[in-house]
Amino acid sequence: MKASDLFIKALENEGVEYVFGIPGEENLDLLESLRNSSIKFILTRHEQGAGFMAATYGRLTGKAGVCLSTLGPGATNLVTPAAHAQLGAMPMVMITGQKPIKTSKQGQFQIVEVVDMMRPLTKYTRQIKNGNSIPAAVREAFRLAQEERPGAAHLELPEDIAREKTDAPVIEKSTVRRPVAEEKSIQMAVQLITDAEHPILLIGAGANRTVTFRTLKGFLEKTNIPFFTTQMGKGVVDERSPHFLGNAALSDHDFLHRAIVKADLIINVGHDVVEKPPFFMSSDTDVIHINFKSATVDPVYFPQVEVVGDIANSIYRITEGLDEGCSWRLKYFQEIKEAIEKHIEQRVDDDSFPILPQRLVSDIRKALSSDGTIALDNGMYKIWFARNYKAHMPNTVLLDNALATMGAGLSSAMAVKLVHPERDVVAICGDGGFMMNSQELETAVRLRLHFVILILRDGGYGMIKWKQTQQGLEAFGLDFGNPDFVKYAESYGASGHRVKSADELLPMLKKCLKEPGQHVIDIPVDYSENTKILSHEIKDLSEKIS
Repeated sequence: MKASDLFIKALENEGVEYVFGIPGEENLDLLESLRNSSIKFILTRHEQGAGFMAATYGRLTGKAGVCLSTLGPGATNLVTPAAHAQLGAMPMVMITGQKPIKTSKQGQFQIVEVVDMMRPLTKYTRQIKNGNSIPAAVREAFRLAQEERPGAAHLELPEDIAREKTDAPVIEKSTVRRPVAEEKSIQMAVQLITDAEHPILLIGAGANRTVTFRTLKGFLEKTNIPFFTTQMGKGVVDERSPHFLGNAALSDHDFLHRAIVKADLIINVGHDVVEKPPFFMSSDTDVIHINFKSATVDPVYFPQVEVVGDIANSIYRITEGLDEGCSWRLKYFQEIKEAIEKHIEQRVDDDSFPILPQRLVSDIRKALSSDGTIALDNGMYKIWFARNYKAHMPNTVLLDNALATMGAGLSSAMAVKLVHPERDVVAICGDGGFMMNSQELETAVRLRLHFVILILRDGGYGMIKWKQTQQGLEAFGLDFGNPDFVKYAESYGASGHRVKSADELLPMLKKCLKEPGQHVIDIPVDYSENTKILSHEIKDLSEKIS
């Protein structure tokens, strides 16, 4: 068969459902092979959109999402999604085209050393130089992208290789079981937990696996140890739990950080140092690192005990090893929880307009069911949602606290709707992030995806403004203008809506979630109290807790 046909058969063998991307002339043989396959090709308006959709598909399913681009500028546009997937541990395979490598007569036109470019951003990158090597290259790319720790892989298929004839068979997937932790490390962890007076549990993104959150639930039911999460660990355990303290949305000085300082043991499950540090280690606190991989040590993270192996198995065995009714002293943590809850509830009914972040977060939580999913772009609002929004289920709050790139929110929400068409989905974007990839609104309309895009309009790069204010600098260089977002949505064939008072948001959001189509809601947001509340008020109030 033609090598491009074999390539697509290898993708089918991996269970690929979608390929997202923008092809070029170097991909035409592959595109023709794709046309005759069971895989659905989704044409996007920018390679970034394709990459973000593929990465989110991988995050939601555990199977590598696949995206496609041509050579040169098409491939360079995948650099940011590659870093997004690699840092965020999202399995993704990128396929890029290339000019003929045996008979090219076009000199260096559009030629970039894509394999070399992708090397620091991926777990695996390779140019396919012979049609017979396709099955092994595809199998290896998917194996590495999907195994712990997941990430990005890249394959370059030159135009002339795609046209070769080959009789190589596909390579079937092997059965793999992750290794489990050594028994002595389990015993050491059990002993540390038993001997602690003030233990707390930290849940990170690496714990976001189906079996893991079940065993964590069992651990919490047996021990009643309080827990908190990193931003990418939100929802692994239902945050309505009486044991949930909060989210490490701020770097320091929140109520939650008082609990961290009080703890003499932090049981750290699935945390990855690519996220901003959820705590700073000191000599007074022991840390148990429970993860698929050993710890990456840096100046703020140097755990004393490491339990390395399948996380779910480790948690199950630690739970089994603990006695009922250990004499931990947890009353202080309950006081912290009460203070956090009281602060989060402040101003959720405030009718100020432009809307305050506290009211915004509260109303969106009211509008969505437990499996309703929000996909956040990157901006000031991310801190408010991480801190104030309670996730009920895993992967219902999608935010990027690793690369923290802008422009991914809309595409991520589209991928959620493809994977979970039955769910209510809301993309939450700042006006800055939305305009970075707003053209994917046409893709959403073409695919007839039913979801809501909420644009939080403040006319500037709000997160950087906050940092600028924190450093005592004059406001400069961060304001911009916007299109009329209602007309902009309508120009694509979507529905545009504008919120004119705080009381309008919740009923409008509920209405849009019920009515089929793509609904863009423009709502002005007031971040003027960010510095007052996040930088000063929280610190002052939390210091008063004895």
